[in-house]
Amino acid sequence: MSDLLFEIGSEEIPASFILPAAAQMEQMFNDKMGALGLPFDSITQYATPRRLAIIVKGIAEGQKDIEEVLLGPSKQASFDLDGKPTSAAQGFARSKGASVEDLEVVETPKGEYLQLTRKVVGKQTSELLPSLLQEIILALSFPKSMRWGVNQHSFARPIQWIVALFDGKVVQFEHEGIKADNKTCGHRFMAPDPVVIENADGYEKGLEAVSVIGDFELRKEKVLTEIKEAVAAADFGVEAEVAVHEGLLDTVTNLVEIPFGVCGRFDDKFLAVPDEVLITSMREHQKYFPVITKDGKLLPGFVAVNNTQVIKPELTREGHERVLRARLEDAYFFFESDKKRRLEDRVDDLGGVIFQAKLGSMKEKTERVVKLTRLLSEMLAPNLADDACRAALLCKADLTTDMVGEFPSLQGVMGSFYAGNDGENDVVATAILEHYMPLRSGAELPSSAQGALVAMADRLDTIAGSFGIGQSATGTADPFGLRRLSLALLHLIEDRSYSLDLPAVFAKALALYGDRVDGSAETVERIVQFVQGRFLNDCVRQGMEQSAVEAVVSVEFIDVIDCLKKIKAFEGIRHDQSFDLLAGSFKRIRNIIKDHQETVVNSTLLQEETEKTLFSTYEKLDQIGVEKLASADYLGFLTEMMALKEPVDRFFDDVMVMTDDESVKNNRLNLLTGINQLILRVGDISKMHID
Repeated sequence: MSDLLFEIGSEEIPASFILPAAAQMEQMFNDKMGALGLPFDSITQYATPRRLAIIVKGIAEGQKDIEEVLLGPSKQASFDLDGKPTSAAQGFARSKGASVEDLEVVETPKGEYLQLTRKVVGKQTSELLPSLLQEIILALSFPKSMRWGVNQHSFARPIQWIVALFDGKVVQFEHEGIKADNKTCGHRFMAPDPVVIENADGYEKGLEAVSVIGDFELRKEKVLTEIKEAVAAADFGVEAEVAVHEGLLDTVTNLVEIPFGVCGRFDDKFLAVPDEVLITSMREHQKYFPVITKDGKLLPGFVAVNNTQVIKPELTREGHERVLRARLEDAYFFFESDKKRRLEDRVDDLGGVIFQAKLGSMKEKTERVVKLTRLLSEMLAPNLADDACRAALLCKADLTTDMVGEFPSLQGVMGSFYAGNDGENDVVATAILEHYMPLRSGAELPSSAQGALVAMADRLDTIAGSFGIGQSATGTADPFGLRRLSLALLHLIEDRSYSLDLPAVFAKALALYGDRVDGSAETVERIVQFVQGRFLNDCVRQGMEQSAVEAVVSVEFIDVIDCLKKIKAFEGIRHDQSFDLLAGSFKRIRNIIKDHQETVVNSTLLQEETEKTLFSTYEKLDQIGVEKLASADYLGFLTEMMALKEPVDRFFDDVMVMTDDESVKNNRLNLLTGINQLILRVGDISKMHID
């Protein structure tokens, strides 16, 4: 067993590319070793802005010898009438490096065929690694790649060196003029000279000696330590701490090979700007960590993380402060300028902002969202209509502000703040902020019903418009984010337990576009089917039984909350053995009746005692179903339906459905169809049957 060190050294790779590339590198190596039949004990990835590396422990010295069995042409095609080998037999033997005499005739399910059995000697790992490692370099993909010089292969950034050591020896291969070696490079400024790595075990310590922390998690811990110590050394007059944002922490960790924290300050006047603006400016533009009090109040300070040791802390601090000051001055100016105009006065400006080329402007979208919000409010919460519609009118107005133009991620946030500044009530201001929620699956949902109503209207409009112009999601292409929007709509409905007729609401959303879109029933059906698919997947992801979900949505998908109640009922009775038997019988019923639709049963045509008993049971359950289904007591309904199991079983044992007497046959089919439609009021229980 031997160890491997493989490192690709390059110019600085963008921070967001690094961890996905390291994971990709590990996975590719694992897959390729598996395909070659080379086991190993463990694999560890390392990644910094200038390197992607893996260390693999306990690699087998080589492949095992195997006996390979190769099937050739049929005996009939391999020999002529005189028993001499044909070109088919000779060609097969020649292609495998054997002679016809090495072949044998074997019996197969298809007849007699020629077969070659040969021993394949396994190759040594050291022989296989050169091509394997070069294949990994060629196969690594990035969101954006580049070519440089005369090289043909693209990479995230120009490759500068390659380290490849197996059992302490260099793996000999070359990639576009760069030969694999045992020399890596240290920190670009603090230890720029090449350094020899003796073996895989010495890699981490070797990097540390040249001011590089190769392990992402260790470097992340070091970043945390540095920023906390930097704040602790500063004096803000109160007990201060760093506001740690995980996304920023990961980004900063991948911007440095060794971190050094510096704490700076900014003018108190900037605290008049909303905290979200200051924090966004620090995090997104400068990659700085905000400083806050113990109770979360923003302080006029920040922490920057340098990739080079700070020799003159004061000079470095002043440099960071100067850069941030320019950013905050812009934000302060935008903020003061934006406040001079009311949001309401900005709504008309949305006419100059394109929503989608075929679907018009954001002003037109706003008008539709207001109407949809009014519709939803009247259906679900009439007393909230005025505030919800006011929020819908103003919810997109901040797109015309200078602040959102500079910081697009603050849309909604600034709208909410400016609404409060204009004197709008808190409910309206909150709804403007919350109508963008949830931002992604699992993210925070609106806390207010008004925010939820506007959020639903906004998504209904976008989904309907996209499908109306034929721009639905296909495969991996989803330019409008329709999957995300559909999930958000479903989660908004579920969170508020809103009972809503989805086809009717989407039809209304399409109608509001007028002749801009195809508002046909077929378009509505396509939309509902798409949302249904997201609903099914999301339910399964949440841990609901797939068969229960399919049993419900395969019959009807109109009201999300009603569907969830039915699914819960199925899950409640799912593991009752009698229910599984009933589901099996129901499956048999569906196979017999096929497309039969008539359900009127003529009791005078019932001949056998068992079919009379079944009809009597069906009539009683039909009446019980009216009461149970009216109160959405689906579990109670399914429990009552269990009474059908024995009569149905006896019916199939004693009665011939497809009798020669046409009237009797149709009457029996009518009875079975009625039973089928009765149970379908909750779902297709045949999908719950375990074969």
